Amino acid sequence: MDHSGHGMNMDLPPFTLGRGLEFSADPFFLIGCLAGLALYGWGVVRLRRRGDSWPVHRIVLFTLGVLSVALVMCTKLNDYGMVMFSVHMVQHMVISMLSPILLLLGAPVTLALRALPVAGRGKRKGPREWLLALLQSRYMKIVTHPAFTIPLFIASLYALYFSPLFDFLMGSRTGHLAMMVHFLAVGLVFFWPIMGVDPGPHRPGYVMRMLELFAGMPFHAFFGIALMMATEPMISTYKNPPSSLGIDALADQSAAGGIAWAFSEIPSVLVLIALVFQWYRSEQRIARRSDRAADRDGDKELQAYNAYLASLQTREQ
Repeated sequence: MDHSGHGMNMDLPPFTLGRGLEFSADPFFLIGCLAGLALYGWGVVRLRRRGDSWPVHRIVLFTLGVLSVALVMCTKLNDYGMVMFSVHMVQHMVISMLSPILLLLGAPVTLALRALPVAGRGKRKGPREWLLALLQSRYMKIVTHPAFTIPLFIASLYALYFSPLFDFLMGSRTGHLAMMVHFLAVGLVFFWPIMGVDPGPHRPGYVMRMLELFAGMPFHAFFGIALMMATEPMISTYKNPPSSLGIDALADQSAAGGIAWAFSEIPSVLVLIALVFQWYRSEQRIARRSDRAADRDGDKELQAYNAYLASLQTREQ
């Protein structure tokens, strides 16, 4: 028996972690993950061949980001997610909150700008120039501004799950894919200006980045609590789970709410640690620049301040 045209067998055995992690690739995401790793690897190799370095930790983080997408979209977690709300919520939280953070910490845009060749004089724009034009475009200024990203982040929960749109999208493979791509895209545009690793049109200070982060996270917690406190199933897609799973729809919905609530904390901690580390590194760079400037000019600022103190002392005498 198929699930709403998705082409997936509904008569799945009871969920276990082992069964959920069995390989069951969605072709679209499998090709996308392999392409992402290949392009990133090409960029790193191109830099290394011309003698430039690229941090190993960035390679590791980006690879983990791609693997986290593959984990929820290229295993039977994707199959179980079509009939179990709790498993679907794991997919949603990973692909919209964990994967984007890891991918962005890999700095793929910075790598692309360094690896792509520059168009020669008199030649038409090349890939690097088109990428720069996109980064500096009005469109990017809008989609990375908190006035756009925070409402979009919130609407991806409430407007999707608490409206008929979710059931409509879950009714076909294409709709399901579109929803997952949307989750990933929303996570990327929300966390991109906050992480501050890759260049972009919107670059607030560190305190403002933290405020942007905490402006969106509580809504995940409220969403999770709403699901946990509901007295009846709220999503039509998951109201009648297959009997072969041996689960209760309301209990499964409560578990989904708990997952949404818990995931509102995990990314916050990861991003906060990254921001504090970046802030510390930034302050260290500023201090080193000040020290070098002082060495070059004989610390004229300190000399001027000492002269000022001496003049005050002379006046007092």
